[in-house]
Amino acid sequence: MENIEKLKAYGLFDARVPRYTSYPTAAMFTSQCGSDMQLRALESLDPDIPVSVYIHIPFCERLCWFCACHTQGTQTLAPVESYIETLEAELKLVQKTIPDGLRMGRLHWGGGTPTILPPHLIHRLAQAIFNVFLPDEDFEFSVEIDPTMVDRDKIDALAANGMKRASIGIQDFDPEVQAAIGRAQPFDITKACVDHLRAAGIKSLNADLVYGLPHQTLERLTDTVDKVLNFAPDRIALFGYAHVPWASKRQKLIDEQALPDDLARYHLSTRAAAQISEAGLAPIGIDHFARLGDELETAAQNRRLRRNFQGYTADTCQTLIGLGASSISRFPNGYIQNAPATAAYIQRINAGEFAGAKGYALTQEDRLRARAIELLMCEFEVALSQLEGEFGEHAKTLAPDLRKIAGSFQDFVDFDGQHLSIHTDGRALTRIIAAGLDQHVPDRVTYSRAS
Repeated sequence: MENIEKLKAYGLFDARVPRYTSYPTAAMFTSQCGSDMQLRALESLDPDIPVSVYIHIPFCERLCWFCACHTQGTQTLAPVESYIETLEAELKLVQKTIPDGLRMGRLHWGGGTPTILPPHLIHRLAQAIFNVFLPDEDFEFSVEIDPTMVDRDKIDALAANGMKRASIGIQDFDPEVQAAIGRAQPFDITKACVDHLRAAGIKSLNADLVYGLPHQTLERLTDTVDKVLNFAPDRIALFGYAHVPWASKRQKLIDEQALPDDLARYHLSTRAAAQISEAGLAPIGIDHFARLGDELETAAQNRRLRRNFQGYTADTCQTLIGLGASSISRFPNGYIQNAPATAAYIQRINAGEFAGAKGYALTQEDRLRARAIELLMCEFEVALSQLEGEFGEHAKTLAPDLRKIAGSFQDFVDFDGQHLSIHTDGRALTRIIAAGLDQHVPDRVTYSRAS
C-alpha cells in the first residue's frame, strides 16, 4: 500500500500523457506536411534498405464502443470492395514513385476489421501488395483478427498469402463487460478461431486484453486471463482502457459510473500482469508479454526492442509506409498521415494524388529525443554515452532534462550524471517520466491517463 501511495503522489492516477508510439505525437501533425512531402520521401527511399508496410482496413460490421480507432460501420461488402479498388490505386501510385526492387520486411493489416474481407478480397489485396514490394528474406506478415468476423476459409486465405502472426482482439470474456462495451464475443467462438489458426500453421499468436473496462472486477479479469492462457498465446498485450469520449464519440455510450476507480484500475493491471508472468510469459516494456524464445522476448533481451504505432515490436525497419485511410507513414525525415476520413482518402487517390493530409518534419533534436524516449519506454533506462554514439556531442544537451527528471522522481529513478534508470517498482510511471523529455506539449490536447 505504501508504494501505491507513493505512485499516487507522483501523479500516476492524475497524469494524462502520450503512449509514445511516436515522437512527436500525432497531435503535432500539421497540414504544412502533406502529399508533397510524402512524394519526396517515397522517391528518396534506399532500395537496399527494407521497409515495413501497414494497410488500414477501416470497416467493421459492429462499432465497439470502447474503440477509439478510425473505423466505420457497414453491413454490406459494396463499400469494402470499392475501398480495395482505392488501395490498389494507391499501391500503383507508390509503385510509380519508389525505387525498383524495394523490399518489404514487415506487413501488417490493421483496422477496423481486416477479417471483414472475404477470401477473394484477401487474395486480391495481398497480390496487389506483393506486386509492389518484394518480401525480404526475414519477411513477416501479421493481421489483426476479430474472432467473430473470421472463419477457416478466411484464415486459410491469409495463411496462403504468408501470414505468420495473428493478433486476436479479446478485451474481456465476461458477458456483462462485453455488453457494456458493445462487443459480444463468446468464448467458444474465440476458441474456434484459435483452433483454426493453429491448424492453418500460424505459429505466432498474440492476444489483446484491456483492463479498466466497465463492470470489470479482479475475479472477472482473472477468469479471462486464465481462459486466454489456455490458448497458449505466444504474446499478450495488456492495455489500459483509454476513456476519451471527447475524441471518440461512441465512447459516450459507455456508462462512466461503471468504470473502475483509480485504485481498482491499478489492481486490475498489476494482478493480470502478475498472473501472465506466473504463467511463464516475460514482461516486455510497460504492457506486453512474450514467451521465452519469442522474437519479441529475444529482441528485449538483446536490447533491440523498438516501439511503433502497433506498440512494442522487434521490427528494425526505419521506414513504415502506411496505406489506406488515416494510416501514418514514418520516414527518416518525418511522419505523414493519410486523410483520416475514408471519403476524403478515396477522393484524393481517385484524383491521382497521394492522400497525405498532415504530418510532421523531424529535426535532429526531435530524433534525439524520440530515441531517448524510446529507450525509456523499451528498456526503462537511457545512457548519454549510447546516445552520443548515435547522435554525437549533441546528445549531451539532454543532461539537464535527465537531471530534472531525476530530481522530480527521486524515489523511483537513479541518475549518475550519465545514465538514468527507472526502478522496477516505478515502471508504472514510465510514460510520465518519458514526458519529461517531450518538448512538444500542444494546447487543448488531452491524452489518455497514465495508469
